[in-house]
Amino acid sequence: MPDKHPSSIPITSKVTTLAEAAALVHDGDHVAVSGFACARNAVAFSHELIRQGKRDLTLSGVVLGMDSDLLVGAGLVRRLIYGGGSLDRFGPIQCVNRAYEQGSVVAEYYSSLAVCFRYLAGALGVPFMPIKSLLGSDLLERLERETAPDNVHEMDCPFTGEHIVLLRALVPDVAVVQVQMADEEGNARILGPRWDNDEAVNAARQVVVLAEELVSTDVIRQQPELTAIPGFRVSAVVHVPYGAHPTSMFRCYDHDEEHLRLYVARARSEAGVKEYLQEYVLGVRDHYEYLERVGGLAKLAEIKADALLGY
Repeated sequence: MPDKHPSSIPITSKVTTLAEAAALVHDGDHVAVSGFACARNAVAFSHELIRQGKRDLTLSGVVLGMDSDLLVGAGLVRRLIYGGGSLDRFGPIQCVNRAYEQGSVVAEYYSSLAVCFRYLAGALGVPFMPIKSLLGSDLLERLERETAPDNVHEMDCPFTGEHIVLLRALVPDVAVVQVQMADEEGNARILGPRWDNDEAVNAARQVVVLAEELVSTDVIRQQPELTAIPGFRVSAVVHVPYGAHPTSMFRCYDHDEEHLRLYVARARSEAGVKEYLQEYVLGVRDHYEYLERVGGLAKLAEIKADALLGY
């Protein structure tokens, strides 16, 4: 009997709604966030978590951005595991910084490399990962003394005698990744930098893929080498055009500079953050009403990426 053509083999669709995907996150869960500073943030997913009123979350990422800042500003976060954060030229992540200064979140502050190494240990299924670059740093001193004494440990290597630091494996409950393209099974392409996504996805217990474009599996099979996330790792796929807005999405759209400046201005105070959340998150039914509120088709056309440059 001849083999079936690949396109005739039934696929297991994991496509769901944004609300259903956000429901995979439970109170107290550890969520690995998507992007880096103000690029490829899973902003629409953060909006939905806020609308669902999640609580006591732990967030992790090498460099946090707006998606994390929103969650902290909305009071959903108990602990941060990160290597820095900013909105690039638009300003700092003010909600995160304010929460850190006020002590309303526990901040495990590492280097970006150390966070990635912790994910790598989780992805490999080993209990820890050795590192040397934290030795002698204020970061290590504070981790050992205050914020994460159970997650770092100094020792001498049994083989070479070198002094090293052991980092406890990081295993998120859910990794959330904003991607340019995915099929219904969850096979996904990430165009441009991946940062810590590979390690976080392989370490996490569940993976949510948020796709700008949903394509057939045949399209993915045409260039399998571009598949960054294999479908067997994925629990849910959501088609979310402009899901990273107002941050950028390489080859899809650029920053919405006007909206980012508006957010930064509001985020300077707790009252301003509440106003922003009410107007753009809690005061809209869903992601598509949010897109209308920020300017609709006219604004989205304005920030659409140049086909050649990718931004």
